[in-house]
Amino acid sequence: MDIILSAEIRRACPALRVGVLEAEVVNTPYNAALWLRIHETEANMRQTLTTESLKLLPGIRATREAYKTLGKDPSRYRPSNEQLVRRLLQGKELYQINTLVDINNLVSVRWGYSIGGFDVSLIQGHTLTLGVGRAGEPYDGIGRGPLNIEGLPVYRDTAGGIGTPTSDHERTKLSLTTTRLLFLINAYDGNKERLQACSEDLQALLREYAQSDGGTFRIIS
Repeated sequence: MDIILSAEIRRACPALRVGVLEAEVVNTPYNAALWLRIHETEANMRQTLTTESLKLLPGIRATREAYKTLGKDPSRYRPSNEQLVRRLLQGKELYQINTLVDINNLVSVRWGYSIGGFDVSLIQGHTLTLGVGRAGEPYDGIGRGPLNIEGLPVYRDTAGGIGTPTSDHERTKLSLTTTRLLFLINAYDGNKERLQACSEDLQALLREYAQSDGGTFRIIS
């Protein structure tokens, strides 16, 4: 899959680096061993973060700044990484969806990056372009219904938008029939070392819980 950063995004978010991970996988509805690790992370984050200090995490802070630069209110359209951490601090558990999504969410809260997860077989064409949402552009967020993506960073295939840091699209979501996935790690802080480590975490979990060889990884900037 080719990933293109539009000139509009490059101007607004010059530090942005995107980690691109593609892998063959076997999904399952639930993995008990994975959830033991998720609960450990949940407990640790509740002990070390507050609703104020989470905004200072590099990945979350940089994503919020990107939203402001593009004219979107990050407190009204919270990036998914921040949504998940706030959920933990409210005493709730992460959503249990399926193993691939659960891995995505675990790594997102660990590293503070919004990570788009897509079923490659459902993407139209072989190129995704990261641009900016337009007024009135149709978009159905997963579990959210119609979402106003004007001013949000948005990945588009030939049929339209499929991913924003706030929510991915229903059309290309990971499901139990997914056998090839695409993870896009959105590092608006531009930290290459953290981006690499985040990918290694994802790959290790895919090997352990999704019968994967870890796939291939590269960085777009």
